[in-house]
Amino acid sequence: MSPRSAQVNEELRRRSRERLLQAAIELVSERGYQATTLGDIADRAGSARGLVSYYFPGKRQLVQSAVHRLMHRTLEEGVEREPRTDDGRERMARGIDAILGLALHQTVLMRQHMAGLLQAEGFVQCPEQRRLAELLRELVARRGSGDVDFDYPMLRAQLMGSVYAMVLPNVPMPVAPLRAELFRRYGLDWDMGVPPDTEAPGGTLEQDLSRFFTPDESPGGEPTAGQSK
Repeated sequence: MSPRSAQVNEELRRRSRERLLQAAIELVSERGYQATTLGDIADRAGSARGLVSYYFPGKRQLVQSAVHRLMHRTLEEGVEREPRTDDGRERMARGIDAILGLALHQTVLMRQHMAGLLQAEGFVQCPEQRRLAELLRELVARRGSGDVDFDYPMLRAQLMGSVYAMVLPNVPMPVAPLRAELFRRYGLDWDMGVPPDTEAPGGTLEQDLSRFFTPDESPGGEPTAGQSK
């Protein structure tokens, strides 16, 4: 049997990493962060337990990478949905709705994620986090920002604050006033975007998240995690 080519080996590594990311999302959603072990994630992914440390320094880094993957693919899918548009205001509205929708429909997962960001290591620098940052920067740029370096972290902070408010145990804020405030700040009309809740017509919800963890290219043609740019 001839040895596998470098390209085949890279594809196998990429698929293995994708399975670990998907398994992390599934298990943390089901059990919570503390009750999920790296061994559990490896078993769910069908991977050797020692392989997890090959890709990720630890559980916190793996889970953050997985949630950032979910966030950037959800954001990408929401912004690029049909009918496609180049209108910066509409794209901003879709992006806001995509992130608010994650907080609304994946509350346990996003609560665990927000708690993890407050740990000493903060943001994990990984391909998934960098892609999320690129997409948010693109939103403010297409919206007509004159200073993307300022407006991007401001949008990020406002979205993080809204997510935090929605997932706060016992006293969560409803999505409608948060959406209204964000739309007001960015001069967006209420009927733009795809409202993530049932209070506004037109909201959509897709429960199957496995499509975000395939080794294929993303809807925007960007390589998935593990591919070089």
